[in-house]
Amino acid sequence: MTDHLRRPAPDASRLPAPDVSRLPAPDVAFRPAADAASRAVPDLSHRLAPGVTFRPAVIADAPSFAATLTRNRAYLRRWEPVRPESFYTVEGQAARLTALLADRDAGRAMPWVLADADDRVIGAFTLSGVERGPFRNARLGYWVDEGHTGRGLATAAVGAVCEAARDRLGLHRVEAATVTDNAPSQRVLAKAGFERIGTAPGYLHISGRWRDHHLFQRLLHDDAPAA
Repeated sequence: MTDHLRRPAPDASRLPAPDVSRLPAPDVAFRPAADAASRAVPDLSHRLAPGVTFRPAVIADAPSFAATLTRNRAYLRRWEPVRPESFYTVEGQAARLTALLADRDAGRAMPWVLADADDRVIGAFTLSGVERGPFRNARLGYWVDEGHTGRGLATAAVGAVCEAARDRLGLHRVEAATVTDNAPSQRVLAKAGFERIGTAPGYLHISGRWRDHHLFQRLLHDDAPAA
């Protein structure tokens, strides 16, 4: 699982409780940022492996996110910030997704999920902090359900994310960071074409303390930024 600089999850105790009984049916039509490259490429939902679909996240995923994150709470704890109890509720996930999808619609993020044959979330992959201008960069973060690791899903999904970063957003670079002892994620990034570019001491507050992180990047192309 990668760590990345990101906006803290909304405190659901301070937000109006979403009416999850009226969550809309999944709508896989992604609404990208308004640039020519984004408009030219069709939706990237596709079958990543037998019984596994890679698709955009939707607000209706909140109950599935809550269930999967609760089930994986102990597994993910060593790679994640300390989470409030509200994070593991349907209401907390609905609030988080509402904020994340607003960032998507503003062109600041692109969130996807891995879904099983019953459309239950078994992983999440997010580009955040999208920057344009001469930088053309975004940060990658992801996790996969413990029961679905070792299948090559993370590597395939990271590749799909980088394809979208290049073709949907016209980005030049994707960056990622892992805790220094997170060897599985480092292998995923290497297989997906990332290179290690350094180590940042005390980079993020993970699992209750400031942790050193290895930094990675993947350069997607050498073209000049689009006008």
